[in-house]
Amino acid sequence: MRKTPVPEDLGGGIWSVPVPIPGNPLAYTLVYALESERGLVLVDAGWEHEDAWAALRDGLGSLSLNVADVRGVVVTHHHPDHAGLAGRVRETSGAWIAMHHNDAEIVRVFRDLVAGDADRSWQLGAMQRAGADTGELNAQLERADHPDPPAVPDRELADGDLVDLPGRKLRVIWTPGHSPGHICLHLEDGDRIFTGDHVLPRITPHIALYPYDLPDVDPLSDYLDSLGRVAEIDAGEVLPAHQYRFNGLSERAGEIAAHHEARLTEITGLLSREARTLWELAAGMEWRQSWEDMPVVARQMAAGEAAAHLRTLENRGLARRYDNGDPLRFVVS
Repeated sequence: MRKTPVPEDLGGGIWSVPVPIPGNPLAYTLVYALESERGLVLVDAGWEHEDAWAALRDGLGSLSLNVADVRGVVVTHHHPDHAGLAGRVRETSGAWIAMHHNDAEIVRVFRDLVAGDADRSWQLGAMQRAGADTGELNAQLERADHPDPPAVPDRELADGDLVDLPGRKLRVIWTPGHSPGHICLHLEDGDRIFTGDHVLPRITPHIALYPYDLPDVDPLSDYLDSLGRVAEIDAGEVLPAHQYRFNGLSERAGEIAAHHEARLTEITGLLSREARTLWELAAGMEWRQSWEDMPVVARQMAAGEAAAHLRTLENRGLARRYDNGDPLRFVVS
């Protein structure tokens, strides 16, 4: 097992600070601090938890940096291990928070949902229409210790924008798939790219579809297209949000795309002219843990991934829904 790294000066006015994710096998989020002519800008912030806050504050301090000097936080996507502490950083330093407008909309709806300002089923429907992984969000809401929703951003970003990083060029690359508003950030003046969860060195992000009755949503195809986009970027070092930094962006993006193509082939092989339910197909797939031993939440996430792959197969003309009944059933096309 790889050890948790220590805060590190990466050179070129970039530092990394590992921020723990309590109770999660990912262990930590790598938060990056970038130097600019008018103060620090963070890429992501980490999970909202006292231990995480202490790690961020003290980790920056060990590098002779101060969280009070942070002028901005760019959030790669709305998930709590990336956006959770952004609001606390803003409270401490007056920093702005920025994220892609698709994820900003999800954050606003999620906050209304938790605050009870509107009917829960209506709000979840709104998040689904925005492309949010509501299966994961619903699971969070059912937990007594669910994290607070991320802070609403002050600024919204779009593909191709330059982040407010005076004296440097940090460009937004919209990479939907893991979330509708996921972004990577290309530091054009430093030959580096921050990939969030989009491209990781050893694992692949969760790509899922919840619910299945939105015909215009295809997160896996979005993700594969996004992989192709970043594979064309000439960046020497890849700085992901988990695990460790590495070189070879194009090669790694190709490996991940090949993994999903293999999964698509696997599911195609499970289809026949006899209709099978989504759960039957998911149970027939190969997972790191046997289906029988999976906890319920893990099975739900696996089914969400299977659903995302089935949607792509539908759009490629290789699978079709048997009918629109409940449960969902599929046949080979």
